[in-house]
Amino acid sequence: MAELKPYYIGAHVSAAGGVENAPLNAEKLGANAFAFFTKNQRRWDAKPLTTKSIAVFKERCARLGFSAEQILPHDSYLINLGHPENDALTKSRLAFVDEISRCQQLGLKYLNFHPGSHLRVLSESQCLQRIAESINLAISETDDVVAVIETTAGQGSNLGYNFAQIAEIIDAVADKSRVGVCIDTCHIFAAGYPLTTQLECQQTFQEFADLVGFEYLCAMHLNDSKVALGARVDRHHSLGKGEIGLEVFRYIMQDDRFRGVPLVLETIDETVWAEEIQMLRGFAQP
Repeated sequence: MAELKPYYIGAHVSAAGGVENAPLNAEKLGANAFAFFTKNQRRWDAKPLTTKSIAVFKERCARLGFSAEQILPHDSYLINLGHPENDALTKSRLAFVDEISRCQQLGLKYLNFHPGSHLRVLSESQCLQRIAESINLAISETDDVVAVIETTAGQGSNLGYNFAQIAEIIDAVADKSRVGVCIDTCHIFAAGYPLTTQLECQQTFQEFADLVGFEYLCAMHLNDSKVALGARVDRHHSLGKGEIGLEVFRYIMQDDRFRGVPLVLETIDETVWAEEIQMLRGFAQP
């Protein structure tokens, strides 16, 4: 019988002052996973990673026990891989390739991204196909890094807010080994997937298993929600302080399907991240 992988629990930490500071910030929380931005997430341009930053990042990850499968870099918020306008789409695709290349330089396995928005110009299906084309182009120009599609709350014209849309994107990706999914608990709840009881969790994650498949699960964002079920607004809250409550987090920490992938907090009060990490670890106890 194969040995079970551990639960990798952490938070989206700051990389201010250089990417090499991210593992230090994660270690301070008592985390064994982390997410971060490899560049300013609200700017198109970025200075290349320096040889020194790359070397120090790798050294610190190795020294502190963070392997590539415990780290979830996130791309720029400006990128829209489903943009209806060709010039803006090209700009997004070039930026996405650059983001993957930065992950490659750092020796990382994943790049988490929001799939894209039709901006009320394209149909949902047209936009989903455009997102898949963007992924195909990016992975044809890069190596190894898995493009990890994040589920969204469905705010505005954002796609990826239901499992069928995620499945449609994956179905059109040529190399299935280079695509995966990050489930955000706040986002799927805001999109209409109930998570407040054990039964609701079972049903929601069974729907994910049926439509997408747990073989594609590469990461999770663990967030409570400030908004009600199905509100289609992206507003995170601290665990147990929002509309979801704690049951889903207890469920996740007792289900072996969520082992071995980064489980990352993006909750609103970073001063309690260390406590939230310990609470989650407590839920995993028999």
